[in-house]
Parts: sequence; C-alpha cells; structure tokens
Amino acid sequence: MTSLELYSKGACVWVPDPDAVWVSALLLQDYSPGKKHLLLQLSNGKETHYPVVSHSDLPPLGNPDILEGENDLTALSFLHEPAVLHNLRVRFLDYSSIYTYCGIVLVAINPYDQLPIYGEEVIDAYSGQDMADMEPHIFSVAEEAYRTMTREEKNQSIIISGESGSGKTVSAKFTMRYFAVVGGAAQQTSVEEKVLASNPILESIGNAKTTRNDNSSRFGKYIEIGFGRKGNIIGANMRTYLLEKSRVVFQASAERNYHIFYQLCASRELPEMRALKLDAPEHFRYTSQGGEMQIPGTDDLSDLERTRNAFTILDVQPDQQMELFRILSAVLHLGNVNIQASGRSSDRSYIDVDDRPLAVFSKLLGVEGPQIAHWLCHRKLAVGGEMLVKPVSGQQAIEARDALAKHVYGQMFAWVVQRLNSALRTQRGQAKSFIGVLDIYGFETFDRNSFEQFCINYANEKLQQQFNRHVFHLEQEEYVREELAWSRIEFSDNQQCINLIEGQLGLFDLLDEECRMPKGSDESWVQKLYDQHLTNKPHPHFQKPRMSNSAFVVLHFADTVQYECNGFLGKNRDTVFEELINILKASQSELVAELFQQQGNVSSVANGSVRSGKRATKEHKLTVGFQFRQSLQMLMDTLNSTTPHYVRCIKPNDLKEPFMFDPRRTVQQLRACGVLETIRISAAGFPSRWTYEEFFSRYHLLLRGSQGQDQAQASCRQALPQLIPDPDQYCFGKTKVFFRAGQVAILERLRAEKLRVAAVIIQSRVKGWLARIRYTRICWATVTIQRYCRGALARRLALTLRYTKAALIIQKTYRMVMVRQLFLMIRQATITIQAFTRGTMARHRYRLLVAERAAVLLQARVRGWLARQAYRRVHAAVVFMQCCVRRRAARRELMKLKTEARSVEKYRELNKGMEVKLMQLQLRADQEARESAALRETLHAEREATSAELVALRATVQKLERQKQEKPQPCAVISEKKVEERRRAEEKAAQEILQLTQELQALQREKDRCCKEREDLSARLFEQEKAQEERVHQAVSQAGASLGAALDEERRKYQGLLREFTRLEQRYDNLREMSLLTEHSKGHRRTDSTQSLRLEPLSPSPTALSPQSLNPLSPFPSAFPSTEEGRRVSVTSPSLERRASVWSLETPMDQLMERMDVAKDPAVKMKGEDLAHAYDAVRVANKFLESQLRSRRSQREEELEALRCQLSQAISGSSSAAQRQELQELLEAREQECVRLRRELKELKNTVSLRRLLTQAFAQETSSCQSQLKPATVTGLLECRKRDETKLIKNLITDIRVDSALSLPPGLPASVLFLCVRQADCSGDQTYARSLCSAAVTAIKAALKKHSNDVNMTALWLKNAFLLHDLLTQHSPKQTLDSDELVPLAADLSDLIRTLSDLCIQAYQQLLSITEKRLQNIIVPALLESETIPGLSGSAVKLGMSRKRAGSDPRTVGGDAPTMAAVLRELGALHTALSHQALPPSQMEQAFHQLTYLISASALNSLLLRKDMCCWSRGMQIRYNVSLLEEWLRSRGLQSGGAVVTLEPLIQAVQLLQAGKKTESDAQALVQTCTALSSQQIVKILTLYSPHSDLDERVTLNFIRTVQGLLKGRSDGQPPQLLMDVRRVFPVTFPYLPPPVLHAEQLVIPDCLKISFLRRA
Repeated sequence: MTSLELYSKGACVWVPDPDAVWVSALLLQDYSPGKKHLLLQLSNGKETHYPVVSHSDLPPLGNPDILEGENDLTALSFLHEPAVLHNLRVRFLDYSSIYTYCGIVLVAINPYDQLPIYGEEVIDAYSGQDMADMEPHIFSVAEEAYRTMTREEKNQSIIISGESGSGKTVSAKFTMRYFAVVGGAAQQTSVEEKVLASNPILESIGNAKTTRNDNSSRFGKYIEIGFGRKGNIIGANMRTYLLEKSRVVFQASAERNYHIFYQLCASRELPEMRALKLDAPEHFRYTSQGGEMQIPGTDDLSDLERTRNAFTILDVQPDQQMELFRILSAVLHLGNVNIQASGRSSDRSYIDVDDRPLAVFSKLLGVEGPQIAHWLCHRKLAVGGEMLVKPVSGQQAIEARDALAKHVYGQMFAWVVQRLNSALRTQRGQAKSFIGVLDIYGFETFDRNSFEQFCINYANEKLQQQFNRHVFHLEQEEYVREELAWSRIEFSDNQQCINLIEGQLGLFDLLDEECRMPKGSDESWVQKLYDQHLTNKPHPHFQKPRMSNSAFVVLHFADTVQYECNGFLGKNRDTVFEELINILKASQSELVAELFQQQGNVSSVANGSVRSGKRATKEHKLTVGFQFRQSLQMLMDTLNSTTPHYVRCIKPNDLKEPFMFDPRRTVQQLRACGVLETIRISAAGFPSRWTYEEFFSRYHLLLRGSQGQDQAQASCRQALPQLIPDPDQYCFGKTKVFFRAGQVAILERLRAEKLRVAAVIIQSRVKGWLARIRYTRICWATVTIQRYCRGALARRLALTLRYTKAALIIQKTYRMVMVRQLFLMIRQATITIQAFTRGTMARHRYRLLVAERAAVLLQARVRGWLARQAYRRVHAAVVFMQCCVRRRAARRELMKLKTEARSVEKYRELNKGMEVKLMQLQLRADQEARESAALRETLHAEREATSAELVALRATVQKLERQKQEKPQPCAVISEKKVEERRRAEEKAAQEILQLTQELQALQREKDRCCKEREDLSARLFEQEKAQEERVHQAVSQAGASLGAALDEERRKYQGLLREFTRLEQRYDNLREMSLLTEHSKGHRRTDSTQSLRLEPLSPSPTALSPQSLNPLSPFPSAFPSTEEGRRVSVTSPSLERRASVWSLETPMDQLMERMDVAKDPAVKMKGEDLAHAYDAVRVANKFLESQLRSRRSQREEELEALRCQLSQAISGSSSAAQRQELQELLEAREQECVRLRRELKELKNTVSLRRLLTQAFAQETSSCQSQLKPATVTGLLECRKRDETKLIKNLITDIRVDSALSLPPGLPASVLFLCVRQADCSGDQTYARSLCSAAVTAIKAALKKHSNDVNMTALWLKNAFLLHDLLTQHSPKQTLDSDELVPLAADLSDLIRTLSDLCIQAYQQLLSITEKRLQNIIVPALLESETIPGLSGSAVKLGMSRKRAGSDPRTVGGDAPTMAAVLRELGALHTALSHQALPPSQMEQAFHQLTYLISASALNSLLLRKDMCCWSRGMQIRYNVSLLEEWLRSRGLQSGGAVVTLEPLIQAVQLLQAGKKTESDAQALVQTCTALSSQQIVKILTLYSPHSDLDERVTLNFIRTVQGLLKGRSDGQPPQLLMDVRRVFPVTFPYLPPPVLHAEQLVIPDCLKISFLRRA
C-alpha cells in the first residue's frame, strides 16, 4: 500500500481557508492518479472541487481520531502545518491545556486567565518525574533542565521567546519559582525571593505600554542561577540586552513611555516627592507624545509603592532610592527645556536664562544650569590643533538634549541591573553549575520597522540558527545511537541571512562605516546597501522596495520585513557630547557622579558612546550595533556551551480575551518561532519511532511466523518488507523501528482492513451459530407450547368438576346458615324481651327503695336538728348561769377592794409613789366611761330606728295580705287560655329540644373531627419535634466537628512549626560548621532566627515551646487546663508597644512565654514578637470558632420562633381546651430545651474563665500540698551516683549499639532512667533529679539525630520518650494519683514533661520522614506503572505513544522497576518497628493514615498529569494494586484509623477510568460516585482519558460538558483544586496511658548495657 491509496472515500484532508487558515474536509470519491480534481465536503456541509495538477498538489491528510489532542506534536502520523494548528486548537479550546510538546520545544499559549496549575502541589508532582511521562508543563521543562544538570554536571539553559504579550516573563517567573522550591535556597534570604523582587523594578524601568501589550518588556534578559554541589541555589546573575532607549524621548501613538515616569507623576503629592517638582504626565513632553496617560486596570501609585518595596528587599537604601527618583524626574524636566533657534538661517540656538525646567533639572542633578544650557547649544571642535566652540542649530540642540536624556536613562538602567546582580551574587564561592533562563523578545514586524526591530530580528536569526542546528544534532544523535544507515537531513539554514547582516560588508559593517563618516547620513547608507547587495553582488535575502528609496527589505527565516532607514545612524551612534558628560561627572549628587565616573573607567560604554571634539580612539566610538553584536555573540557562546531547552510562547489573539483562538495569528507565530521548522526537520527523517515490543503489541496481527514477545524483533524484520514494499520508508535500529511520515497511517489502514476481514468472518460464524440456536429454541418452544396446551385443557376439566362440587357445598351451607340465622334472631328477641321486663321490675323496686331511703334520711336530719336546738338552749342557760355567779363574786371582790382603798394609810403603804399613775388611770376610766355612754346612746338610737322600720314593714305586709284577700278568683276561660299557652310552650320546648339534639349531634361530629385533627396535629408536632431534635443534634455534631477540625488544624500548625524548628536547628548546625566562610561575607544580611541557638545540655530551667502550652494543641491529653493570661494580653493589646509594656515585668521573652504557659528550653529561643504573632493566629482561630457558635445560636433562635408561630396557628385553629393545653405543654418543653441549649452555649463560652479559675484554685491547692510534702520512702528504685551520671547516659543512650538496643525489652532505657530520677527525688536531691532528667532528654535528642535514617532506632527512642513522658506525668505533683502505691515527685518537672512532648512529636515526624523518603520514588512506579496483572495491557499500546523525549532518562525495565511488593516491604518495615516497640495501636493508625495519604495523593497527582495512565486497562492495574494495599492494611488491623479512607480519591479516580462514559445516565452515575474527587479532578481525568485500543472510545466533549453541568450543582465544601496537597501533615496525638507501678525487681537488665554500677534502693 502506498500513501496515494490513503486518499480514499471517507478520508479526512485539510484545505486552505482565508479565515481559518485550514479547514477539514471529507473525500467523497476515491482518488486515482490522473484525476484533475477531488470532490470534497467541507465541515459546513458544502461540497467543492479541489484542483489537483500533480501528486504534490494533494491536500494534507488528517490524522486518526485517536491522535486528536496528542500532547506531543511530533507523535502525529502526519506532520504538517494544519495538523499542528488543529492539535493546538483542540488542546487549547476543548481541553484547556495551554502547554504542548513539539519535540524538544514546549509550546505555551497565553490563556489570558488565572489557572490553578502552578501551586506547590504541582511542583511536587513534577519533581523527580520523567519529562516523557508527564503532561506538558513549564515545570516539566524546568525539571528536565534541573535533572540533566545534576545528572550530567553540565550547564543548562532555558530559552523563552515569543511576541510581546505572549507570556514570556510569566513563564520565566514560574521557572525561577520551580528552581527555588526544588533547589532549596541555601542562603538566609532565597535568591528566588530577590529575583522576584527584581521583577517590579525591571518592569517599572524596562517595560512600557505598546500597541500590542500593556506591559511589554523593551529589553532582553538572561538570568544565570548558580547551584552548589548538592543541587541547591547559591546565587544568580543577570544580563540585559538592547534596552529601547529611544522610547525615553519618543513614543508612537497609543503608546507610553516607561512605567516609572508615570508612577512618579502619580505620586507627586507624597511629601517626599514634592521636592521633585513633578506634574501630571500630560505636562511633560517625554510622557505625552503617545496620548496614553493611563492603562486600564492599573494603579501607578500602588505600582510605585511595590517598586520601592522591591528596592528595599534588594538592599537599596531609601536615600539611594530618592536619588534614583531625582534622576528620573530630571529626565522628565530635561524634555521640557525650551530650545529656541536664532540667527539669520536658524543656524544658532539658545536657552532662556529663566527657563524653569532647566533650573529644576540642574537642581535635581546637582549641576550648573548655565553650563548645561551652553553645551546643549554649542559644541567643541578641534581645528588645526586649536579648540573652537561652534554653535549648533536648534534641531541639533534638541537632538543633543534627547541624546543626553537617553544616555542618563541608560546609565541609570545599567546601574540598577548592577545593583540587582550585587544583591543576587553568591557569597559562598563559585557555583558548580548553573541554569540560564533567557527571556528575550521574539520576531517583530510592524508597519514601520526601525533600528530596534532590526536588532531584535537579527538576534532571533541567531537563536533560530542555534535552534535548528540543535534539533538537527539531536535527530542525528538518535540515528547514530540506533546505528541507522542514514543520509544527511536537509534543513533550511539561515546562515546566508546572518552573513547578510553581520558578515563582511554586511548591513552592520556598512552602517558602522557610515557612522564613522563625518557627513554620513541614512540616505547615503541605504544607497551603499543597494550598490553592494543589489548591483555588485545580488544577495538572495536582500531586496529593494518598489515604491521607496529610503528603505530596504530583508528576507528573514520567519517573514519578509521592510525597514525604514530613517534614524538608523543616529540610533547606532547614540552620541553624547563629552562636555555634558564632564558636567554630570562633577555633579554634587553622589549617585549621578558614580554613574558617569564608572563610564569613564571603562573603555566602552554599555549602550552608547561619548563624542568629544578631538579625534578619539576607536574604543571610544563603539556603536550600539557593534556592542549588541558582541553581547549577542557572548550570549550565543554561553548557550552553545549549555544544553538548551526551548519554550515558545504563543499569543492566541490580539484582543487579550481568555481562551480565544485566532488561527491566523497563531500560524504566523508558529512560523516565526521555529515550531513548524522543528516539524519539518522531524518529518524529513523518521518521525515515527516504535520499540520492537510496542510495535509487536500493536501490529502483531499483521505479522507472520512465531508470535512470541521474545521474538518481536525478528518478527518485525521479517514482516515489514511485505507490508511496506519501499525499503526507504522504514529503517531498523537496535531497539526501535523507524518510519517516515505517513507510514504509520498505512500500517493503521492495513491493520484496520485485517480487523475488518476478521470481523466479517467472525460475524458469519456468529450469525450461523445464532441461526442454529434460534432453530433449536423454536423446536423447544413448539413442544413446550403443546405440552402446556394439553395441560391447560386437563386443568380446565378438573376445575369444572371442582366448581360443581363446590356449588353443592355452598348451597347446603347457605341453607343451613339461613335457618340458623332465623333461630338465632328469635332466640335473641326472646332474650331481649325478658331483659327489658326484668329491668322494668328492678327499676320499680329500686325507686321504692330510694323513696324509703329518702324518708328515713329526712327523719334523721329533722331529729338531729331538734336535738341540736335543745342542746344549744341548755348550753346557753348554763353559760348564763356561770356568768351570773362569776359576776356576783366579782362584785364582792370589788366591794372589798373599795373598802381597802378608803384606808389612806394602807393605800400609801401599798402604793407609794403611785399617785400620778392613779390619776392617769382615773382619767382613763373617766374617758372610757364617757365613751361607753356615747356608745350606749348610739346603740339606743339604732334600736329605735330598727323598731320603727320593723313596724313599717309589718304594716306593709298586712296591707298586701288584705289586698290579696280582696282580689276576685279567675274565670275558667282564663284557665283554658293558660292551658293553650302551656301546650304551645311545650311544643315549642319540644322543637327546641329536637333542634338542640341535632345541634348536639353536629357538635359531637365536630368534636370527633377536632379529636382527629388533634391527633393529626399531635402526630405532626411529634414529627416536628423529632425533626427539631435531629436538627439540633446535627447542628451540635457539625459544631463539634468544626471545633474538632479547627483543633486539628491548630495542632497541625503547631507541629509544623516544631518541624520547621527541627529543620532550622539542623540548618544552624550546618551553618555553624561553615562559620569561617560566613565571617568574611560582606553586606547587609538578615539575622537567622536560629543563630541564637546554643548546643548545650538542658539546664534545670529549660524553656521549650511545648504543645501543652496551649492545651488544645497538645498531643498528650492534659488533666488540668492552662492559664489564659497570655491570651488576654495578646487579645487586648492594640500594638506591640502595649504588649511590650505588659511583658516588661521580666525580660520580654520570658514574660511572653510565661504568660503563654510555654516551657523554656535553651534549644528553643524565639523572639517575643514572633511568639506574639503566632499566638495572635490562635486568637483569630478562637474568634472564628466563637462566631460560628453565635451563628448556631441565632439559627436555633430562628427555628424556635418559627415553631412558636406554627404552634400559635395550630392553637388558634383548634377549639379543644385539652388540645390547647397539650400544645402549650409542647411549647413549654421546646422553650426549656432552648434554654438548656443556651445554657450549654454559655458554659462553652465561659470555658476560658472556668479554666482560669480551676488553674488558680489548683495552684493554691498544689502550693499548700507541696508545703506539706516530704521526701517519701519508696522501695524498688535504682540509685545512680552523681559521678556516674555521664557514664549512665553514655552506656544507656548515646553509645549503645544498634543490635543491643533492638534486643532490649520495649521501654527499658526509659524505665531505668525514671527509677534513677525518682530515687534522686525521694532522697531529697531535687536538683540532681532535674539534672539527670534533663541530660537524658538531651541525649535522646542526640540519639535521634545520630540515627536520623534508621526506622528501628527512631521507633525505639520514640517509645522511650513516650514512656518516660507518661511516667513523669503519672508521678507529677499536679496529677491525681489513682493508687496508694504512687508517691508524687517532689520536684516540679512540668517543663521537662513538655520538652518530652515535643521530643515525641519530633521522633514521630522523623520516623515518618524516613519512610516517606523511601516511598517517594517508588510510589508512582509501583502503584501506577507496574503491571501486577500480567498481559492485561500488553496489547493496549496507543498509536504514536512511543515517541520519547530527547535527553530524558531511559525507563527502567524488567526486574529493576519498583512494584507493589517494594511499597508493602517499606510499610512492613515500619509496622514491624512499631510493633516491636509495643507502641499503642492509635499511634500506628495515625502513622499509616499519614503514609497512605501520601501514597494516595502522590499517585493521584501523577495520574492527573499523565495522559498515558488514563485508560481502562491501566485503571484495572491500578485498582488491583490499590486492593493489595487495602488487603495489607486490613490484615494488620489498620483500617479503623482512616488509612483506608484516604485511598478513596484514588479508588474513585480508577473507577472513573473503568466506568461508562457515553450517556447522560453514565454522567449522573459518575457524579454520584466520585464524591471524594473535586470537579476539576473529574473533568481533568475525562479530558486525559485516552483509548489505548480499538475497543475503546475517546470521551466526547458533549459528555464532558454534561458532567460539568452536573458538577455545578454539587457543593464540594472545599476550595477548587486540581492536585492534592502532598505536603499536608495530619496532627498527631499521643494518648495518655498510665503505666503500671514500676519496680526495679521487674526489670531484666542485660549485661551488654554495662550499667552494673547502679544500686537497688
């Protein structure tokens, strides 16, 4: 089969289009040689005829659908421009992928939008990965450069080019960020931070608004990042190229000058800027020519602030910053200097003495104004050995002024770059290797092209030549490596165009020669060009425009550009008069003098030349073009000495719209940046390359002979000549088979045809088999139907007989029932009559008995009343008689007393001194007598009135009786009338009774309805109550969960700080070893927070930052809450000064740590300000929790109010009092519940106060108890003498052998140390106890550092630190003792307990760090790449996937590749170490929870960035590997700690690969299943899904959009993210497990420890 046979009906081809550049079309007829046209159907349905003159005129063929969206353009079957453009469009618009490989080039399309693909998790995912395995990314190129540098120890370079606005600077910034994160800056302030700080500076002084870009870089830069021997960044250096100085004095329409000028004008109102005498930019000539004063969406004032902050970071002092601003302001004022022409022919010029801009310029630069005015309008000439001063014309003076402005700005720019390099320069010697990042302008062509575009395009010519040769070199290297018999690949070398520009008598030579001519001009120069390259020796790359004599055309590799010669000589000379430079050298400003003194010390000027009146040497007249060629040649030498990596940035549209693709602009840039040239070079050779194994897996059905995988190469060599007759179309290498362009498509066509024939055969066999199966089924169905029919007839007969018998039985039974019912009715009637008769008789007897009982009762009541009346009369008579007798006796006594009273002598004897009292009594008696008389008179009057009223009433009664007797009797008629009225009244009463009865029935029905409604309402209220309880319970659960999450987050932050402290401590040790080098470093350096650390043993009063200082963050549960005084200080203090005043009672550090209840440790000495900021973060978290509680409370109150409204409505609608009562009780119950919840909320808010009170109370109680404590006598201890303390620590911890330590019982060293510490405490030597314990803690820290890579030893010391912590906590004076055998320690070791808590966290983190390092490099190969199920993906090789990246590492094959066994082996080693030390199960669960999260996150991140992994067969492999891990976790009982749950995102991602992805129901199922994946992750996997066989299909865009629509309604409850955070660390908590009472007799101490000097006490 030949390539012409591919032009068959249904084939896809590309045809040119004026708008879309290329459009796809379908062939409607087969093509045969000799046809003059093709019948095509365009994508819009229109049919057209495509002319074909020869085979070369055939339209390009389209690639198979399976290659659509391929991430490497060179992997396409057909390599041509429309295929490249279409693939980029599909990836950019449909898949939102802005990066695509094109061989060794990364094509980056500017999305004009923020994408979440540059986070640290993405950096972690690309770090250490092969470039060929990962999705295209700028990080992948950076990783490839970094790995190549470290592996081959060779310098690298990353060349980033593209048009203005294509994203070059952003790509360079992300590249720098990647190197800083992966390389890890070794200096205190990272180089990456300073380089990023240099960006605002360079943007402000080197960027400007152009017609194509609002922030266009008007210079090129090359940054060399130096790396040390360990691959860490130690310095950087920056070089700049071709600053566009002409923009300082001239801007085209709709453009601006450099940003810094507008920033200064915007800040003119600032106090420090008023001395610059600035005004609005409209009033300056140098900023108003373009007419654009403001860029939409930017704030020049804030940009200047950012620039000033960047200067500060780069150690530029504020006074030097103001000097720079004065120079820049002086440039603006210089542009406003008014130069006037004079003389007869205007051959002279002058400047007014009172010219204000000149005065301001002179004052700002510290120079003499008259001198500047004089030498701007005059020049010095040397004639015949004499110096003459000649006036110049006005135009020449203006040119001199503009040249001075450009020169000043250029010198200032060079000085800033020099300062940046000083700040970035390494202080630690030379770098071993470097990676250079080149951010340079791309090919430019405008309507009017001048000197700057000429230089830029010349630089791009040189870079393109280097690029072409490098690509050609890689291609040839591949052929040599595979030992191919190859011929030289022809590629378009642009050496002729470069010779035209830089060769002898080239454009630059003629330009420099014309510049040296006294009267050289642009016109004479362009005429020389015409004569040299058109007349004398016509050059193929040089042309003359038809309509112009002042322009020339150069045929560049990218496009044909016409250059206008006006201004070429002036820009190339860039001349500044020496007299003006001398004036600036004598400036009073130090910076101005420094700028131009440096110029005088060098032989050549960076971007210009100084011209004096006398003949100067050649080095003083270096032109801009010559200098640019020199710097460009240096750049090319640097690039040629490095391994280059290419990034081509593409601008998809000129409107800056996000994800908008303009094919014409894109093709133009693809042609200009060399991407299509890369395609052409690849297509000229053998672009399609397959290993023999992959080729055999894909095309084994086309091969003949043996079909074994081990004989794949032999089979390929044997079968290919029969498949492809032309031997020039393929070539066999050592490990690969190479094909020319289009041959893979032929093989695919043959394979499809082979499959089609096989499918036809299979279909015929299957159809025959189905027909036979159908016939057999019909026969079987016929017999079955007959059998069922006969059975149905027999069953019908039996049913008829059964019905007849049943009818007889029913009739008999019916008759019996009727007779029985009649009998029962009669019997029931008889019984009823008897019952009624008996009831009537019984009621009659009952009424008689009731009447008799009533008569007896009346008689009894009457007799009782009569008896009581008689008793009352007798009782009254007796009382009256008693009164009479007592009265008589009283009178006798009175007479006797009166007689005695008459006797004066006796009265005086008895009542001496009582005369006055007697008189008083007499007066009172007289008064009472008068009152008694008055009362008697009143009583008498009342009695008389009563008697008169009684008489009147009796007379009235008698009168009424007489009238009654005199009234006549009523007649009989009246009696009949009354009878009639009575009858009517009775009828009316009967009607009313009937009506009332009906109303009563209606009321009864209403009552029943109300009862039913009450029951329904009760049920509804019960349901509402239940729902309310569930909501309350759910709210409480959510609040508890949020509080728990916040607590875990705070604990995680603290442990992260502890991990950072450990890292800084190790970093301090490293810096301490290199102190001799750092002593000689110069310049300002930031003080490291670890420089205050001292490596010494723990003192008796350590102060370590402990997690128990803030009780919720402690990994160990504490029995007593910590104090809150520090929190109140930090919360109420408005500033750091106030805090300092509060903490100034002691030293600021000690007072802060004491108020925060933080233990003091010499190993942890932080600044008070840092701790205050850390605690403020905790305070903010607490405020956040409090706000959440308040929101919960308000929500509950709203629900309660709604329930009240519902109850009130229900009560108002009900008329039952019982129902109202019931509802009211329910409402009261709800209110009580709410009151209880409020009370609980209040208690929760008052937790801090309660904790403080409890702490104070406990402190008092402890102090009182400690005053009474005395050294107790405890047996079973170990005594260690002071002189043996060092020996004990050395033999037990520091110098113990590994094998001896691992053979010890778990926790033996901690037990021995505790018994020694307790014995010292019991003996009363508390100082020695503290010293011994402190030395033990220090020794354990040293042991952990010593065995920082040993899992077993780290687990051993974790166990001992944990046990020692629990033992000291158990015997702490603050701990409640559960047993009488426990005697508390007399010494307060709470600070050491906190230090041990930190030590446990450090040991735990070190243990995980060791395992994570071992797992890091084997997770992805073992979990994603290893084929645990053999043969599953053997035939699933995607077309074109074997195209590998040049320079990438070879993939590991065979037994060297890590498998799941390696992962399980590492996890098993950790599990064995933890189990051997008998650590608590909760600790093991937390450790494996962290590790399984790392495994899941790393694997999922790699899956999301690797297109080759997103297929059905690979998903099956991954799922099986994950199941092995799950089974391993379950077999060891680790599933309950959340280890299996963390694997859920990876499991769901694999299920997503295996699930159906076609219909809407499939989309809904996916969204419901993949709950652990974010929306971005689901869409990314669907986008990357690639069918690796013909049995699978690509996911359609409609399906992806359907899934996206369903995902919009799903609230993930998490921020949008693509990759999981691999660096996430779960906080660890250590359970407090009180150990049993420890005695020395229980310990078995082996002799290998050599601690026999300990004595039992």
